[in-house]
Amino acid sequence: MTENGIHFRRDRFEQRKKKSAKSSIILVVLLLALIGAWIYLSKTAKGGKADNAKTETNINTNMQKVTDFFLTGKNGQQVSLSEWKGKVLLIVNTATGCGFTPQYDELEAMYKKLKDKGLEILDIPCNQFGNQTPGTDEEITEFCQLKFGTDFPQFKKSDVNGENELPLYTWLKSQKGFEGFDADNKLTPILEKMFDEADPEWRTKSDIKWNFTKFLINRDGEVVARFEPTHPMDKVAAAVEAIL
Repeated sequence: MTENGIHFRRDRFEQRKKKSAKSSIILVVLLLALIGAWIYLSKTAKGGKADNAKTETNINTNMQKVTDFFLTGKNGQQVSLSEWKGKVLLIVNTATGCGFTPQYDELEAMYKKLKDKGLEILDIPCNQFGNQTPGTDEEITEFCQLKFGTDFPQFKKSDVNGENELPLYTWLKSQKGFEGFDADNKLTPILEKMFDEADPEWRTKSDIKWNFTKFLINRDGEVVARFEPTHPMDKVAAAVEAIL
């Protein structure tokens, strides 16, 4: 065999090796995310009914709008959502190490396109789902800005389910409950099977299921839609544009 032939076979071997390694890494990341989901659901299944009851009865949901609530900024200061009165809002609980984290790219693209038309995206990092947001508020912001160039408001890392959940999320969940994952997403059957094993009643509960759940708020401060992380981002963008 010629020397060129040897080099050619060696190059092909290296390419296959790299491709195989990349596929293995992607598979490991996906498996870790699913394991994290199973652990989270297993821990919360016993308290699910109590948490759901809290969501439904903790506040008077009929007399409030999004502008009645406050969020804590990364500097610890309270920020009134009345600051965005008259705006269309997309409120998202996010994570930095999740399989859905690349949605930051599409969120930022949507923000750049629609900000001048009245859209604001409110980013609330949360570490409740598989411990996929372990960093400090400063580290989270640095990651998002360097990796995805995000420019929309980001708030203090907070809980969106359970005893310490934000009052805003208690209200959001009372306005729009869980309506199912997107049927066409390839992860939906895996997620549904995992949730079924952890808590047979999970479909009936309004709690946030995972990172990158989105609530769409109209200019009157009313919740008009809830999108699970499996929902196609182009459809999310279309729904936003439809009410601008």
